[in-house]
Amino acid sequence: MITVSHITKSYGRRTVVDDLSFELAAGRITGFVGPNGAGKSTTMRMMVGLARPDSGEVTYRGAGYADLRDPARTVGVVLDARAMHPGRSARNHLAAMAALSSLPVVRVDEVLHLVGLDEAADQRVGGFSLGMRQRLAIAGALLGDPEVLMLDEPANGLDPDGIRWLRTMLNGFADAGGTVFVSSHFIAELATFAHDLVVVGNGRLITAEPLTDTLDRDPSLSLEDILLDLTRDAARYAAA
Repeated sequence: MITVSHITKSYGRRTVVDDLSFELAAGRITGFVGPNGAGKSTTMRMMVGLARPDSGEVTYRGAGYADLRDPARTVGVVLDARAMHPGRSARNHLAAMAALSSLPVVRVDEVLHLVGLDEAADQRVGGFSLGMRQRLAIAGALLGDPEVLMLDEPANGLDPDGIRWLRTMLNGFADAGGTVFVSSHFIAELATFAHDLVVVGNGRLITAEPLTDTLDRDPSLSLEDILLDLTRDAARYAAA
């Protein structure tokens, strides 16, 4: 169980995340949605210790991220698929990641196979398409065979086959008992595999509920329209 409890983050006078709380359960895929500037990326950064909350906390079975004994085996993270040296091969990039986290090097070829990059293993990352970089970044997240996958916009740059692969991979991860937390602007695609939604706007929680409950709000509307109405209502409430 991952618990996000009343986290707040401000930069100067601007509050980016405002008293945000929700929980993530094992064996489920939770979609993290909201308009640009809603605080999604900042929230995810706070969840893995890359930003410090001004108040509140994030815990993994009661422990903070900084207190995890082996974070790479607990949480696999992709926050920026471009964060890799263009001169390294895919295999060398992952080998360096494995060494930094004291993971067995044999795991490198295993995850390259899992993400479908076997044939590109010795190619330089600088020649990769965005979709290939996304796959490589996800391979890095899988290196530690973690309990949790946390992915920020993983479908960016993926073609239809890549999106189908991503959906299948995430479903398999959750079916095996893993926890998946994935942000996305592809709401219609997210609706095909997410179990739960956490919706934010203006840094605040709008709703955290099963996807079916969100869809039941108005069966005549698409998920995109339901979320648009929710975020508009939240904006009006914040301005009042």
